[in-house]
Amino acid sequence: MKNQSRSKGNANKKKGAKTILFSALIVILLTCFIVGFCLLIYVISFKNGDVAIDLDSYKNNQNQTSILYAKNSDNSLTEIGRLHGEENRIWVNLDGIPDDLQKAFVALEDKRFKKHRGVDWVRTTSAVVKDHFKTGGSTITQQLIKNLTHENEVTFSRKFNEILYALNLEKHFSKDEILEAYLNTIPLGSGCYGVNTASQTYFGKELKELNTAECAVLASITKAPTRYNPLINPEYNKERQETCLRMMREQGYITETEYNDAKNFKLVFTNSPDYVPSEKVKKEQKKSNKKEVQSYYVDYVIDTLIKDFMEQYGYDEKEAWKMVYYGGLKIYTVANPSVQASMENVYENRITFPNEPNKVEVSADDTNEKVQSAMVVMDYKGRVVGIVGGAGPKSRARDLNRAVKSPRQPGSAIKPLSAYAPAIEENLITWSKPMEDFAIIVNGERWPENYGGSIGAEGKYVSVQHAVAQSLNTVSARVVQELTAKKCVEFLTNKFHISTLSLEGKNNDYNFSSMAVGGMTRGVTAIDMVAAYATFGNGGYYYKPYCYSKVTNFDGSVVYFDNKESGKRVLQAGTADVMNEMMRTVITSGTGKGFGVNNFTTFAKTGTTSDNKDKWIVGGTPYYVAAVWYGYDKPISITNASGNPAGRIFAAVMNPIHKDLAKKEFTKSGSSIQKAYCTKTGLLAGENCGSTAMGWFKTDSLPGTCSNCFSSQEVSGNQNSSDTTTTTTTTTESGVSVSGGITTRGEGPLGNINFRFGF
Repeated sequence: MKNQSRSKGNANKKKGAKTILFSALIVILLTCFIVGFCLLIYVISFKNGDVAIDLDSYKNNQNQTSILYAKNSDNSLTEIGRLHGEENRIWVNLDGIPDDLQKAFVALEDKRFKKHRGVDWVRTTSAVVKDHFKTGGSTITQQLIKNLTHENEVTFSRKFNEILYALNLEKHFSKDEILEAYLNTIPLGSGCYGVNTASQTYFGKELKELNTAECAVLASITKAPTRYNPLINPEYNKERQETCLRMMREQGYITETEYNDAKNFKLVFTNSPDYVPSEKVKKEQKKSNKKEVQSYYVDYVIDTLIKDFMEQYGYDEKEAWKMVYYGGLKIYTVANPSVQASMENVYENRITFPNEPNKVEVSADDTNEKVQSAMVVMDYKGRVVGIVGGAGPKSRARDLNRAVKSPRQPGSAIKPLSAYAPAIEENLITWSKPMEDFAIIVNGERWPENYGGSIGAEGKYVSVQHAVAQSLNTVSARVVQELTAKKCVEFLTNKFHISTLSLEGKNNDYNFSSMAVGGMTRGVTAIDMVAAYATFGNGGYYYKPYCYSKVTNFDGSVVYFDNKESGKRVLQAGTADVMNEMMRTVITSGTGKGFGVNNFTTFAKTGTTSDNKDKWIVGGTPYYVAAVWYGYDKPISITNASGNPAGRIFAAVMNPIHKDLAKKEFTKSGSSIQKAYCTKTGLLAGENCGSTAMGWFKTDSLPGTCSNCFSSQEVSGNQNSSDTTTTTTTTTESGVSVSGGITTRGEGPLGNINFRFGF
């Protein structure tokens, strides 16, 4: 009985196991059916759906040469650059491609091309079973998909998507359209994409001139463009060429006689001893040899456009790059060709550059480098009319543009932005306010030093105007102390849009050194500085720098960008007027003396950094504002240059571009006024003031009027905007004679402040 029970139990268990297995199998089969059915519906839907890849759009927009234009002085357009990428491709319609060339590709790559619907299921099945998609199986249609999407991963998902796209493509486009696109996009080695450029590269011939043997050579490159490159490996190419010819014969495209003639034809490539270029090829080569490297301005436009396509159209960097180089764009820049030419003449020939020797950096990667410089010229509404990112002949496209990509320490050039303009805006200082020329105490020590190592003297007062003109560090430090470094940083960031400030971490720019003397963590760029300084010449408006006004597709039917001038007020008009007038005295009697533009009012501020590693000048005329940086790429002391080389470069560029311009003056806003003030008190001059000078003041923030200046000590350095004073020497009640004229100190033609950072 027990044995019978056990037998029955085992039988029941086996029956139960079979039931479970059967049920599981049913579930699996049902699931596979459902998944397969859904997948089939998806495939059919995708195949018959909207166009996934639009060949018409691709043909109209891919690899069309992008052209950059600029306006001449007479408003006529001139071409300043042409762009094409590393892919050398010239599109040709199918009727311009020899029949033998079309047949060679079909015979070798996809013999059932005319019959299948995008996928050759026989080859695909074979590829799955034998090679798991690693080799073979792709039709011309599928290869075209890879050429257009640049997706070449050997994965099932990639292959599946490729099949879907191929089915969809064949649904919407004819075989001729697909073959034309394929022959114009196929990579054929030596940087050639498409049969047209390949024909010129390998044979120096037009497509129509190719014979059957040469057509087979081009088709043979496809499998492995490097291995079968006829210029590099002619023997490998010859083997595959004969295979191609044999397949053309077997498929009925050529006769036995044509096969033998083509097989025995002597091939002459462009690197063969027997090659003789045609007259047309000679002209093209001569033209190519004369082609100049594109300018820094063109580089700047390219970089800006790539960034703008990414930000405004959501492109990734590769897509944006392709759009700029291959998109057939018409780019209307705002460059001024004469200004750019003047800049390039000075920079390429190093005109006015000191004979500064090459220097060797002692480091792991010792470098021998020449002194460098960068410059930007802009109008007062943000239009960048000229830009140069390096000195000496430009040797390559998209070289380092130091004017945009190399932040450097600004030295005193930062003071108008970080200290003086904010303090005038906040009504903390005026042109004539007496400021103590004496170092403040930072971390228990007197800091900073003026030029020559002086820390000033306790009880010695100078006017704000004098401190600006002579670049006194002691005074700018006191202004920053009153404003606070935080307030200075806010002005630089929010008002003047200086983009390179360090705002976080231990080494940030919320400190006296950064704000008072320009000892910043990273530094500033010339492009940021020129845009910020423009506010002092246009009534207090900030305009974002721009290098193009409009960008369209090749026929103008699509407008990608259309820049409109749009400024934002960042300073009171009166503040801008006062700063403009104050910085004119930098040119007339201060550290920028000798750097002004002939016959034009010029305002400016110079800058020199610790150990003479960086030199700056930023300033403008009623027409243009410019910024110049001078130094070594790796900060090294400038030892063979007296004065400020940046100032001499400024003058060398700005004088020629103003030579034929009509006389013009800065426009006053009506929010500032010129008035006499007492040189002893800094107040507006009263009836009994014996020593007065002229200065500029905001109309809504005038100093009080002096009523008793006899007990006050003369304030050094008072002057009016025309560089004269009503008195030069006064005796105070204490009998001490002090100067009321101009004291030459600070940076300028005779010397440069050596800033001491990190105190």
